[in-house]
Amino acid sequence: MGNQGADSTAGRRATGIVLAAGAGTRLGMGPKALLPYRGRPLVEVIAGSLLDGGCREVVVVLGAGAPEVATIADLDRYRVAINPAWRSGMGSSFLLGEQTADPGDHLLIALVDQPGLTRATVGRLLAHHRPGRITAAAYRRGDMSDGGMPAGHRAGPESEQQNRLLRGHPLLIDASLRQSVIATVTGDAGARGFLRAHPDLVDEVDCSDQSTGEDIDTPDQLGLLG
Repeated sequence: MGNQGADSTAGRRATGIVLAAGAGTRLGMGPKALLPYRGRPLVEVIAGSLLDGGCREVVVVLGAGAPEVATIADLDRYRVAINPAWRSGMGSSFLLGEQTADPGDHLLIALVDQPGLTRATVGRLLAHHRPGRITAAAYRRGDMSDGGMPAGHRAGPESEQQNRLLRGHPLLIDASLRQSVIATVTGDAGARGFLRAHPDLVDEVDCSDQSTGEDIDTPDQLGLLG
């Protein structure tokens, strides 16, 4: 279940948490955990990226359609937690994942509907993390709005605005901040409240070379699955 590679990054230990409990109502194709991606259910790919990227272990939080997801997806390498209150929003899955993880670990929070997540992104966040802080993947807006045209091909204030970094997922929460973060988690917000209240504690790491950072919410975004 564990991954020895996690401790090679300056002795850091992190548990990855995949938030995979939603029903995918807006998408209308059942739980997004089971969307096909590279020949496997998406939840398998996301959890594998976290483990192979350096997390010591991975907690997969299921909810809607949990029996079906657990049957179809191969999750034997991971710790699975089932959230009976998944309808209350992502916050309850966030809290369950935190409770399931080893209390001494940092937490690397990932969304199941972000197919562009790579092991390289995970490793980069672990490598850049500083004690007592939150490390977030960030993506250049231009990569999402103009087909990924390199920054050097743009000029002027409008282009600079398009090319600014936007914070996204995954999100690495230092072990020392876990209790402070979970005290702010409500509804569907996850760690958003804490991040807004403490921007000085957040380090953004550019991961635009790995993906656009987009997730899949609507049918017109299914192209992200390739």
